[in-house]
Amino acid sequence: MNDIALTCTDVQVAFDGFKAVDGVDLTLRRGEVHFLIGPNGAGKTTLVDAVTGLTPYTGSVVKDGTELRGKKVHHIARAGVGRTFQTAAVFDNLTVAQNLDIAAGAARGPWTLLRRRKHLPESVVDTMKRIGLAEHADRAAGTLAHGQKQWLEIGMLLVGDADVLLLDEPIAGMGHEERETTGALLRDIAGERAVAVVEHDMDFMRANASRVTVLHAGSVLAAGGVDEVSADPRVQEVYLGAERGKETADAAAA
Repeated sequence: MNDIALTCTDVQVAFDGFKAVDGVDLTLRRGEVHFLIGPNGAGKTTLVDAVTGLTPYTGSVVKDGTELRGKKVHHIARAGVGRTFQTAAVFDNLTVAQNLDIAAGAARGPWTLLRRRKHLPESVVDTMKRIGLAEHADRAAGTLAHGQKQWLEIGMLLVGDADVLLLDEPIAGMGHEERETTGALLRDIAGERAVAVVEHDMDFMRANASRVTVLHAGSVLAAGGVDEVSADPRVQEVYLGAERGKETADAAAA
């Protein structure tokens, strides 16, 4: 099996003449956790929006030999490209098991999707164990902790057979233990899938990344292994510059 799952070539997104994404090339491989990092406004989420059909773009996005540009959002999802959002998109009033069952049952009718089944599909049971929520199967998703909701959303992509997962800041708002668990989950699911993580947390990136692409002002600033990218003076300057700006803003507010 070809390890290259998805390739972006010269992807550009413009809003009223402003290029939010400016000629990005990106290759996602199965077996890797690929981090997209960069300061706020770098174009990370906009790139994910383009790949998943939420915003128009020029250039090319190819998954397993199929061009995705111009396809509808649901067609891209059916092609195996799944994404999460910064705020988990789960059905709060339904249980963990029902959320996963719905995600796994695209071919079932709307009424049968909402009816509790005596026996859940094996994929749902296995996924609940994998994401650490087996003990919460009958718990309403809206009552889960923040990190658990993120894991549930990832689980919904897994049972929906996504093999390219684009995760937008999955550890935002998490404590240390949740971050550790999330990192372990990402490394686990990347065994047979391509996982891309939009993030700006350098520590989490260093602990979990196979490869890294750094975006700055809509363009690729650097790409490569963790050590290579971390040592790049341009990357260090971007992050140091962002941190200085934050310190200046904090001082002014004080």
